[in-house]
Amino acid sequence: MQEQAATSSVAASLPSSSERSSSSALQVEVKEGRRVPDMGGEAAGASGGSVAHPDRVQGTTEGTRRKGKSPADKENKRLLRNRVSAQQARERKKAYLLELEVRVKELEKKNSEVEERLSTLQNENQMLRHILKNTTAGMQERK
Repeated sequence: MQEQAATSSVAASLPSSSERSSSSALQVEVKEGRRVPDMGGEAAGASGGSVAHPDRVQGTTEGTRRKGKSPADKENKRLLRNRVSAQQARERKKAYLLELEVRVKELEKKNSEVEERLSTLQNENQMLRHILKNTTAGMQERK
């Protein structure tokens, strides 16, 4: 009677036939109250292999770590990389704009210096033309 109760409680904890057929988990065999994956021969526990944990079915994703990352992990990692990349782009843009502002100030200063020099040269040229005009006018009167 106790054996029948133990068997029914173990059977209740096993996946249903539809769950077994839809999953890619290893086939599981119940021996002495423990679940042991069926390896195509003797049970792993009896052949000296690793003994399955009594609360988990080996081969499923429950309690075991998969080698690949879940789509949510990949998406979170992608979003994080994207955020970091966007922040770096903003910092590069800010540095570039600061560099441009410095260059604008330098060019404005140089431009004002060139404009001042131009004005000075134009005044000098005008004075020299006036002197030349007066000098040539005076020579023509003497003749």
